[in-house]
Amino acid sequence: MLVLVRHGATEWSASGKHTGVTDLPLSEAGRRDAERLRERLARYDFALVLTSPLARARDTCELAGLGSLAQVEPDLREFDYGEYEGISSDEIRVERPGWSVWRDGSPGGESPDDVGVRADRAIARALEAGGDVALFAHGHLLRVLGARWIELPAAYGGHLALGTAAVCELGYERERRVLGLWNGR
Repeated sequence: MLVLVRHGATEWSASGKHTGVTDLPLSEAGRRDAERLRERLARYDFALVLTSPLARARDTCELAGLGSLAQVEPDLREFDYGEYEGISSDEIRVERPGWSVWRDGSPGGESPDDVGVRADRAIARALEAGGDVALFAHGHLLRVLGARWIELPAAYGGHLALGTAAVCELGYERERRVLGLWNGR
């Protein structure tokens, strides 16, 4: 089973700004939510714990009690939003009505398919572990990873809402990949 964990809130995630490569810390609320994950994640026996290189994911992993087991996985970093880094969707749509990261990508940044390639590599690494794997990462990247797990195009991640400090379980039903739990609180 793959257990996806989105990092706790940051100042930008709380305000709706696209936060890709900017390495923001968790807010106080985000730190509290990450600490609450400790009890929830204690029931698993992880063969492998992977985390994005960005501090908000690494700190969530640490506060959730798994930091000593974690290995940094560069493929788990968030979308590179290019020119749209630090800008909300509403602000972008003033100049580009109808814009969607899931359809349009970002100038100077990545497309959903670019992120899908990274998600596929992260899935392959997780499957090599031979047991349950925790993946600490970011909202849009994890949504892409969920879509790729069930063999859908990366852009279908846009149909999978994911809150901060949420937990998801990806597993199997009769050898078929399934979303066992999504956006769990």
